[in-house]
Amino acid sequence: MSAPHTDVEQVEAANTAFYEAMERGDFEELSALWLTPSDLGVDEEYHDPADTGVISCVHPGWPVLTGRGEVLRSYALIMASTDYIQFFLTDVHVSVTGDTALVTCTENILSGGPAPEGGAELGPLVGQLVVATNVFRRTPEGWKIWSHHASPVLAETDEEEDNDQNGTNGSNTDGGPLT
Repeated sequence: MSAPHTDVEQVEAANTAFYEAMERGDFEELSALWLTPSDLGVDEEYHDPADTGVISCVHPGWPVLTGRGEVLRSYALIMASTDYIQFFLTDVHVSVTGDTALVTCTENILSGGPAPEGGAELGPLVGQLVVATNVFRRTPEGWKIWSHHASPVLAETDEEEDNDQNGTNGSNTDGGPLT
């Protein structure tokens, strides 16, 4: 077993590789970073891979995806429809216990879709703030992703901030919502 600080560094590197593969649109590398039944010593010929070491993923606003097929298909779709994506990770925290690691972070995402019809440049860039939890499992080939769960961070609107400053806190004096 490796030293705890080395485990944390290795998990941080695996987590970074995951986001960098997304930024480059490298589907092969991204696929290799996810846990497989063979990583767990399971012979897929005799066991249903969907029942063993099931990986899962929740993208913001999506239902839970389980199994390599569903999870990797989702990333293929995201990569196909995103011309540009960049992740600035903040608030990264790594915790390792035995052969399992948990990474929590804030994904500050900048992305752009296809160019408008006839346009030569990217579509408009959009920023998004997402909190994520990535679960890793130690394998003979290194740390692999077992689960990724990302949820959007709801931002206050200017109107909500103005109401908070005026002491209304988004409600009428009778306690009902503002209309």
